[in-house]
Order: sequence, then structure tokens, then C-alpha cells
Amino acid sequence: MEKYAVVVAGGSGLRMGTTVPKQFLELRGKPVIWYTLTAFLDSFPDMQIILVLPEQHLQTGQQILRSTYDPDRIWMTVGGETRFHSVRNGLQHIRKHSIVFVHDGVRCLLTPELIRRCYEGAVDKGNAIAAVGATDSIRIETFNGNEQLDRNKIRIIQTPQTFYSDIVKSAFEQDFHESFTDEASVVEKLGVKIHLIEGENSNIKITRPLDLLIAEKVLEEREMGL
Repeated sequence: MEKYAVVVAGGSGLRMGTTVPKQFLELRGKPVIWYTLTAFLDSFPDMQIILVLPEQHLQTGQQILRSTYDPDRIWMTVGGETRFHSVRNGLQHIRKHSIVFVHDGVRCLLTPELIRRCYEGAVDKGNAIAAVGATDSIRIETFNGNEQLDRNKIRIIQTPQTFYSDIVKSAFEQDFHESFTDEASVVEKLGVKIHLIEGENSNIKITRPLDLLIAEKVLEEREMGL
């Protein structure tokens, strides 16, 4: 079955305290987004990637695309006002029945193994959402203050979020709603049951300077075979 990854990279450097968007910050001499693209290229030889970027960064994206080992499997499109609209723009380029991965461009530490597990889960169940268990104590604010939740029942959602193309494309024909915080929430709005698979604790989202330090260490250990 054909495979498409919609990689959304529309973030800024505000929480990083930089003028450079976080997807373009360097990790061990290469941009963050380079590692994301390479993981998808490595996962399947027939993987096609749609990189969604703000219009003003398309030229930079083109340079990074050309630095990968198989740029012919990647093309770019312009993002929208919100993540929802950016994903919708990417999905418009998919016209064949396929498995579609939607991924945060700054989750650059995902592995090809996780991508393959998402694929297998989506083929089996129609969708597969990467998630990991909570390790901290969890409390929720209530009208009377706050109360503890059972962390063993809490799942922290990651990407890739993976679907049959007809499911996710139909979901994104809906009008935008504030409750749409990720692709699973959009698809769930159609009444589709969401299926979780085990993600990776190292599959962090690069948003703050500390995340860059963690990512540097993870990549260093991978290069050493640890």
C-alpha cells in the first residue's frame, strides 16, 4: 500500500528564545527537520513525504530537502493559519488510497521502527496513534480545587498519527473547531474509534532549549550504538 507522511513544520522560535524557527535549529551540524525527514525516508523505500512549511521558509526548506539522500521522495507545500489548516493543505496532495502519517516536524528523534509500528497498526485498525504512559503524578483542576488522577490510565499523545487516507481526508473536510488539538481529535469527531500504540519516550517535541540538549545526547548515543 502507498505511504505518505505529512510533516508539519510551522513552528517559530519564540519559546526557544531564538529568531530561527525551531525546525531549522542545528543538532550535531544538521537542522532539526533533517533528522525527521531522514527517519521517514529510512522507514520504507516507497515512503513519500509532504513537508508543510510557512511560505517565507520554503527556500530554506528546499535547501534542506536537497541535503537528504533521496530528495525526489519529498515535496513541499505551504502551511495554513493553524496546524489544522496546515495538515489540510498537506492532505490535499494525496489522491491515492494509502496510509497517511501526520507528524510534528520537530519530533526529530522518532525511529523508523516506530513509523513501521504505526503503519502496521493503521493497516490493522484503520488508525494508530503513538502514545506513552505518564511517569509523573497527575492532578486535574476542578471547581473545588484539584484532584489526583490514576496515572496508569493516562496516555501522553505523540506523533506520528497514522490513518487510512479516506478516513483522515474525510475528517479534515470538517470546519475547524477549537477542540481539534491533534489529528486524532479531528478524526474522532466523525465517530471513529481511536487506537493507541506504544510510542517512544525519546520521541520528544523540540520546544525549549533543554529539549535541544536532550536531543543532542540521544543522537550522540545512537551514533555510538548505545
